[in-house]
Amino acid sequence: MTGFEKSTVEYKVTGMSCGHCEASVRGEVSKLAGVEDVQVSAADGTLRIVSAADLADEAVIAAVDEAGYTAVRA
Repeated sequence: MTGFEKSTVEYKVTGMSCGHCEASVRGEVSKLAGVEDVQVSAADGTLRIVSAADLADEAVIAAVDEAGYTAVRA
């Protein structure tokens, strides 16, 4: 046990339509420090992140933007 409490945060992502879109978002968000799991659904337009550290919304939104999409915290 690391002593850190994991947190799960969800975002709404617009512009995704396929598995490639999901992979692009997953790839960029996975680069953020502290991210342990990333679940992306183009069908639902959701991004769920499990992390061991507090992630700044701005960092997540910037990563999604880098992938070519737009995100807002759900």
